[in-house]
Amino acid sequence: MNTQATPPDARPAVVLLHSSMSSRAQWSELVAQLAASFRCIAVDLLGYGASPFPADSGAAAFTLAHEVDAVNAAIAARLAPGQPFHLVGHSYGGATALRMARQMRGRVLSLAVFEPVAFHLLAPDDAARLDIEGVVAAIDAAATPRDAARIFIDYWNRPGVFDALGGAQQERFTAQIAKVRLDFQALLGEAATLDDMARLDLPALVMSGQNSPASTRRLAERLAAALPNAAAVQTKGGHMAPISHSQAVNPLIAAFLAGAAVVNA
Repeated sequence: MNTQATPPDARPAVVLLHSSMSSRAQWSELVAQLAASFRCIAVDLLGYGASPFPADSGAAAFTLAHEVDAVNAAIAARLAPGQPFHLVGHSYGGATALRMARQMRGRVLSLAVFEPVAFHLLAPDDAARLDIEGVVAAIDAAATPRDAARIFIDYWNRPGVFDALGGAQQERFTAQIAKVRLDFQALLGEAATLDDMARLDLPALVMSGQNSPASTRRLAERLAAALPNAAAVQTKGGHMAPISHSQAVNPLIAAFLAGAAVVNA
């Protein structure tokens, strides 16, 4: 009997991490665009998509390190031990990517992030950090999970967006607010600073949206200045531009991964 071994996939690997209240499906268009040249591994972060909610016993102490451990477990079956990869992240996925890049510097080839919500990088009295801490306080003080979900969705989009959604989508977002609380816990509890970012000398792309909240635009600006080998690019749309304006964001990521120059979109 003749057998023929399947040749190993020689395409460089790209790991993609989504935002809070989303899933790996948000990257489907980008994955299709990159498929000819890259092997894409889009991961569901804990509590989203098909990934389980963090164990109750560990929720009280949930950190970005726990999230990175879960990502590593998810990609272990797709990558050889020690295999390098490019890393792409949006919002909470971007903050997780920053933690992952520091933790696994020897394996991460490049880093592309869209408005990572790594507010722990900013000083306690920074206006951007105070702004997001106010949002967190409002979510924690909300009378119901539905009210908390409304605060979260409207902050990242615009007032009235949550109420304009269909009932099924409102229920899905409401069901996910418990993980959002853990996301903020992990983000604000992380110990890394902008000085730590200055030691990440890998090629980096830091993107932000023209219509995003001032808090994330400021954070993106500070992060891009701290990373020693970063390009900063602003795109059409707001904080959710990787989804709402994917036609502007995806080509930037694709060009960056291909080693080409990137320009504002």
